[in-house]
Amino acid sequence: MMENVRIYEVGPRDGLQNEKAIVPTQTKIALIDLLSQAGFSHIEATSFVPAKWVPQMADATEVLNGINRAHGVTYAALTPNIIGYEKALAAKADEVAIFGAASETFSQKNINCTIAESIERFIPIVERALADGVPVRGYVSCVVGCPYEGDIAPEAVAQIAAKLFELGCYEISLGDTIGAGTPEKIIAMLNAVKQHVPVDKLAGHYHDTNGNALDNVKASLNEGLRNFDSAIGGLGGCPYAPGAKGNVSTVKLAHMLEREHYHTGLNFDVLAKAEALLSTLGENHD
Repeated sequence: MMENVRIYEVGPRDGLQNEKAIVPTQTKIALIDLLSQAGFSHIEATSFVPAKWVPQMADATEVLNGINRAHGVTYAALTPNIIGYEKALAAKADEVAIFGAASETFSQKNINCTIAESIERFIPIVERALADGVPVRGYVSCVVGCPYEGDIAPEAVAQIAAKLFELGCYEISLGDTIGAGTPEKIIAMLNAVKQHVPVDKLAGHYHDTNGNALDNVKASLNEGLRNFDSAIGGLGGCPYAPGAKGNVSTVKLAHMLEREHYHTGLNFDVLAKAEALLSTLGENHD
């Protein structure tokens, strides 16, 4: 019997946020509607961040209000502060995410505060979400390397992951933001994090900047991970991480997992339609 691996689709948010040209709201809705048919249990749909930070996400409410919600699919939104959380709740996001970093410099560049200050900011969001019955997912960026600081110590990653888990995040997504990871570095990082957070509460979020993402997924599978983030068409990257373009492609990841005898439950015909829609954005992302 094939073992299940969950792929968490992040293309509509983490993927599109880095597109220079504003993607029409109706195109975002059409993309999410296709992804909703593809067999995902979780789709990161948008983020409620100030438009001056990420103009691409200024239509977050319209996107969540416009999609056709499929039964059994969780639609998530990134919420950096309590104002964003309240907007996400009003737009009926099923899940929210908070975003920390293992690098002090990246934290300052990305969310304009120290790591410690970011945790303080997250406390009211998580408390409110848990009281409202809304699941919270925690992200840790720069888990291997930082565009400003270079290599990141595995224990630094473990500390922020542990804090997010203690706050009440049901899962911690470990982001190789600049694609600096190699299997050896990923394993070292995971071994540190697993001392603090159960492996079934972890997800790998690996960028393919240097072509190592699939090898890093394989190494993570051997370490017990069964949850991975990816973006349709290999979209995106963080706007605050120079040169970081390229989440691992959902289709490439799913094909690799199937070859390795894992079950993803995804429909490749529908995924092909979603990739075809992306080609209308004027750039080939795969």
